[in-house]
Amino acid sequence: MILASSVGGIHIGDIIFSLFSFLFLVAIVVGIVWFVIISKKKNNRLERVEEKLDKLLNEKEN
Repeated sequence: MILASSVGGIHIGDIIFSLFSFLFLVAIVVGIVWFVIISKKKNNRLERVEEKLDKLLNEKEN
């Protein structure tokens, strides 16, 4: 069986588990960073839309 093999006393199953654990942690960090970046972009876009709306309302009043 492939998972029962070992390389220098380290089992292949241990290596695979460690790799998946590391990739999972990296995915969590990337997900958090991605969420923060997307939130900032949405906030900036919302501020621009509000400024345009205020400008249009002011033009309409005058």
